[in-house]
Amino acid sequence: MAKECVSLDDYRADFELSVNRSMSMPFAGLMVWSSVAVLSTQLDSDIAILVLLFMTGAIFPLALLIAKVREENLISSKNPLAKLMGMCVLMVNLLWVVHIPLYLYQPEFVPLSLGVSLGLHWVVYSWIVQHPVGLVHAGLRALACFIAWFLWPEARLFAISTVIVVMYLFSLFQLATRPVSSLFTEST
Repeated sequence: MAKECVSLDDYRADFELSVNRSMSMPFAGLMVWSSVAVLSTQLDSDIAILVLLFMTGAIFPLALLIAKVREENLISSKNPLAKLMGMCVLMVNLLWVVHIPLYLYQPEFVPLSLGVSLGLHWVVYSWIVQHPVGLVHAGLRALACFIAWFLWPEARLFAISTVIVVMYLFSLFQLATRPVSSLFTEST
């Protein structure tokens, strides 16, 4: 017996309902990158880069805590779009094989590599929710990190962290204010 087909719009509506505007990861990213920005002004640059490496690894666990409070289902095995987001997070984390050698041999590139790569999953998020928030976030973040890396060579970590904090603030505003109710009424 064939399985009943469910439309992509049904999956999108289900995704939107379960993720409660998907704000936990950006909140966690905002908190971590803000902390990195502040610490980068207080620590030796070599230590600050090491702090960056460890703190960015804390984004996902912190997002899980925030998601619990926000009643956001950050991990779902039922919706294929949620699975796709999980695969995107995995894809981004596979880039650690680039970040670690950079840290060992060219640490001045680590803020740029982490700053850009940890925002790549936003592109797919944008497609899932059919809103430009992710495209804007990933595109502006990459470009602004690139520019900041060149403009402030003596304060690259601070500059890139600040750029990312601004991107998160803008994206959180967009996530909080974008219309989502039309998906629920069309699919139900």
